[in-house]
Amino acid sequence: MFHYDVPEDLLKERVVLVTGAGAGIGRAAALSYARQGATVILVGRTTAKLEAVYDSIEKEGGPQAAIVPLDMAHATLDDYLQMAATIEKEFGRLDGLLHNAGILGRLGPLGQYNPDTWQQVMQVNVTASFLMTRALLPLLRAAPDASVIFTSSGVGSKGRAHWGAYSVSRFATEGLMQILADEEAGLSQVRSNAINPGATRTGMRASAYPAEDPLSLPTPEEIMPVYLYLMGPDSRDVNGRLLQAQ
Repeated sequence: MFHYDVPEDLLKERVVLVTGAGAGIGRAAALSYARQGATVILVGRTTAKLEAVYDSIEKEGGPQAAIVPLDMAHATLDDYLQMAATIEKEFGRLDGLLHNAGILGRLGPLGQYNPDTWQQVMQVNVTASFLMTRALLPLLRAAPDASVIFTSSGVGSKGRAHWGAYSVSRFATEGLMQILADEEAGLSQVRSNAINPGATRTGMRASAYPAEDPLSLPTPEEIMPVYLYLMGPDSRDVNGRLLQAQ
């Protein structure tokens, strides 16, 4: 497991946006960031789940979070630009962006892969991350020390039979991260990295491995050290890298 001794109030007075914040790793990250002092912008498809995370942050005494319901399967650049305008009006900058939202699609051979499913997976896992990053980049550049974290996978570095669009989308995600990191190096204080969460006790993992015992896997909370490290100032010199949560 990635080891990091988290300093107290690591993210105090920072503004951090988390996609897929309603459940799983996104929920754990949003709560962890709030516990370290961040104002968290909760983005996700299901308002009720986001409200539950909001309530948990409030109950724990964290900074007041913000909720942005968004269906990334259908959101357009205009939707992301509108979100950016709201964030600029309310906060003036964005210190961190965690691209956590993603879908698995269906596992199966490429010769039988459904084209509509392919398009949906690429839209949510890659295109939405590009459009959101494009819209939010001016706000990230306005921060003194901004971090963008993308989510990859073991099948995003080495292809595996039957993983189809999901695997390809994670390859693309790593490429997107590397390009952004290279472009912003020397231009701004925005750094970009990716995390491979590894086998974690989430709904997506259960869908991919239905026969697996989930209790044999670490919880999302247990892999949070790497998410905290990359979002905080201790990683300001880390750029363009893929880190392993486990």
